[in-house]
Amino acid sequence: MKVGSMRYLAGEGVKNIWFNRLMSLASVGVLVACMVIIGLAMLISENVNKAIGKLEQQNVVMVYMKDYNWALYSDKNTEEQPQTEETTSAEETPEQPDQNGIVSSDYKIHSEEEAKAFCDRIAKLDNVVSVEYVSSNDGLETVKKSMLDGQEEYFSFLNDEYGNPLSCAAKVTMEDMAQFNKTIQEIEKFEEVDTIQSQGDLAEKISSIKRGITVAGLWIIAILILIALIIVSNTIRVTMYNRKLEISIMKAVGATDSFIRIPFMVEGMLIGVISALVSEGLLYFCYRVATETICTTLGTNDIVRYGDMVWILLAIFLGIGIFAGFLGSFIIIGKYLRKEGSEFSAI
Repeated sequence: MKVGSMRYLAGEGVKNIWFNRLMSLASVGVLVACMVIIGLAMLISENVNKAIGKLEQQNVVMVYMKDYNWALYSDKNTEEQPQTEETTSAEETPEQPDQNGIVSSDYKIHSEEEAKAFCDRIAKLDNVVSVEYVSSNDGLETVKKSMLDGQEEYFSFLNDEYGNPLSCAAKVTMEDMAQFNKTIQEIEKFEEVDTIQSQGDLAEKISSIKRGITVAGLWIIAILILIALIIVSNTIRVTMYNRKLEISIMKAVGATDSFIRIPFMVEGMLIGVISALVSEGLLYFCYRVATETICTTLGTNDIVRYGDMVWILLAIFLGIGIFAGFLGSFIIIGKYLRKEGSEFSAI
C-alpha cells in the first residue's frame, strides 16, 4: 500500500475519534481506570515483595557445629564414644584424652579457623546469600541481650570456672524461601553439623504470600484487559454503524477489506495510546500522594520509587492499549465485513 494511502487511512482513523468524541472519551475514561488499577496492583505487589524480601533476610538459620563444647556437653557424643574408642585402639599411638576425657577425634571443628572454613563451604551452596561465623562467646552474649532486664544474672554461673556450653555456629541467610527445605537438607549433609535452628513455618508462609500475590495480580490484570477489550470493541462498533452506509458503498465499488479495516484499527490503537499516556500521569499523581502520606505517617522511606517503575509501567500501558485497540477493532470490523460480504454475494 502506498504511503499516501496509509496517510489517508490514518487520518480517517483520527477523524473517527473526533466524530465520535463522546464515546471515545468514555472509552478513554474506562481504559484509564483499568490501567490505573493495573498499575496500582503492580506497585502494591512490588512494595509487598520488597517488604517480604526484607523479612526473608531476617529469617536466618543457625547452624551449630560439632566443636569441643559439643563433645563435652552433648548427649549425642556419648553414643559415638564406643566407635571412637574402637578406632583409636586399633591405632599404634592412640590419642590421650584431656582432663574431661575428650580426644580430638570426638569432634569435627577443632579451631576457629576450621569453623570459618566450614562457613565458607556453606556459603558456596546455592540459595545461600551470606554466612556469618558466630563464636560461642558471641552466641552467649546474644542470648543475654535477648533476656528481659534483670534476667542476665541467670547466666552469671557461666564464668571461667564452669565455662560456656554453647557451640560455635554459622548464621546463614537464604535468598529464596521457596527452596528453604532443600537448602536445609544440603546443609545437614555436612558431617560438621550438629543441629540446625530454623523457622520453617515462617519460610512456608512467606512463599505462600508471594504465590498468592502473584496469582491475584495476574487475575486482576487479565480481567481488566478483558474489560478494556470489550470497551474498545463497543466504541469501534458505534463508529462502524455510524459509517454503515459509507462502508457499504466502499464495498460496492470494490474496496478491499484491509482498506476499510485500517481506519478503525488506527482509531482503536490511538484510543489505547491516549489512555496509556493519561494513565501514566494520573497514576504518578495518585502514587505520589499516597506514598507521601505513608512516609509521613509511618516515618519510613523504604518504599518502591515511582521513578524505578515509570518506563516499565508506560510500556505495559502502551502494550495493553495498543493490543486492546488493535484486537477489538480487528474482531468487530471483521465480523461486520463478513456479514456485508455475505449480503453482497446474496445479491
